[in-house]
Amino acid sequence: MSVRKIHSSARAALADVLRDDMTIMSGGFGLCGIPAALIDAVLESGVRGLTIISNNPGTEGMGLGKLFKTRQVRKLVCSYAGENAEFARQYMAGEVEVEFNPQGTLAERIRAGGAGIPAFYTRTGVGTVIAEGKPLAEFDGKLYVQERGLKADLAIVHAWKADTEGNLVYRMTARNFNPMMASAGALTVAEVEELVEPGGIDPDHIVTPGIFVDRLVLLDNVDKQIEQRTVRRRAAVVEE
Repeated sequence: MSVRKIHSSARAALADVLRDDMTIMSGGFGLCGIPAALIDAVLESGVRGLTIISNNPGTEGMGLGKLFKTRQVRKLVCSYAGENAEFARQYMAGEVEVEFNPQGTLAERIRAGGAGIPAFYTRTGVGTVIAEGKPLAEFDGKLYVQERGLKADLAIVHAWKADTEGNLVYRMTARNFNPMMASAGALTVAEVEELVEPGGIDPDHIVTPGIFVDRLVLLDNVDKQIEQRTVRRRAAVVEE
């Protein structure tokens, strides 16, 4: 069995990696598919001045929201920021820098960074504040704005299953930003719910090839929080 990539805990996997002022990509969408254990390891390390690239800043006291409470984040590159009151307070007070992106643009910027594409053009954002200060070009009679690819010093992701070589499989919507980010980090660390031997995953089911994954952490337990619980009323029971 290969043990080169396997670490005993999230803290151990990041111990020699974390430093002040680094850029970290963090997978997930809301609280779905977030690398919660790895985020906690970043929190416990106390590193500061971080640039975080993530779809959103987590929620109050959960996920990336913990890093804003301790003021470890200097800048956030995101798409959505509506569920974290502490982040909103810091943003409105000018205490944290924010770079907003249309969600599809953010996803493509990360994918481009992982693919070695320095920039691309999109129509999304043309004529809005999103395009201010960015190069514009005309293609086929239509105006496009240039967006730069994104890369990070560290990518932390959550996967459902991995083999010991680092091949990853995600589960349903928890897949979200994780695969793109896994390819765009100079170093990628994945926390996983299940670990199997090589050959234990159908090759056709592998989403992220192990070549992109440097370190693995097998989770002892997974506490999957629900950001917004939506339920329907229970049907009335008719007694005969």
